[in-house]
Amino acid sequence: MSVAFVKEPEGGEAFENLPDRPISLHTNFVTPDGLTQIEAEVARLERELGTLDHADKAEDSRIGRDLRYWLARKNTAQVVEPIDGQTVHFGATVTILREDESGKETKQTFRIVGEDEADPHKGSISYVAPLAQAITGKSVGDVVEVNGSEVEVVEIRA
Repeated sequence: MSVAFVKEPEGGEAFENLPDRPISLHTNFVTPDGLTQIEAEVARLERELGTLDHADKAEDSRIGRDLRYWLARKNTAQVVEPIDGQTVHFGATVTILREDESGKETKQTFRIVGEDEADPHKGSISYVAPLAQAITGKSVGDVVEVNGSEVEVVEIRA
C-alpha cells in the first residue's frame, strides 16, 4: 500500500479538521422536551470531553464537532409552548387516516416537533416534513394531498 494512503498530515493531526455537522436553515423550533434533550446532549458531551485523555485525536475531534453542533442548536432554540387548538400546529399530536400501498385505510398518529426531536419510529415528525407542512393549519375532517395520496385529519390533541 502506498504511504500516501496511510500517512498523517504534517503535525500528525489527521482528524483536526473534521467537518462540522450541517445546521438546518429552518427556524430551530423546539418543544420544552426538545430543549431538555438538547441540554442533556450538551451536558453529556461536555462530561465526555472532560474525561478524555486527549490521546485519541479522532475521538477529540468527533466530540468537539458534536458539541459545537448541539451548542449551536441550544443557542438558536425557540421554545414553542404547548397550546390547545382546533387546528394542526407545532407540538400537536395528530391522527390521520390514509390509504396504505394495498389500498387499505390506515390510521397513523404522530406528534409534530422540532427537527432534532423528530423520530418517526417513535411517533414524531419534524415540522418541516412534507406531511406536517401539508396538514398544519388544518382541522378535523380536512383532507389534503401529500405525495400523491389523500390524508384526512381525524384527531388533534395538544
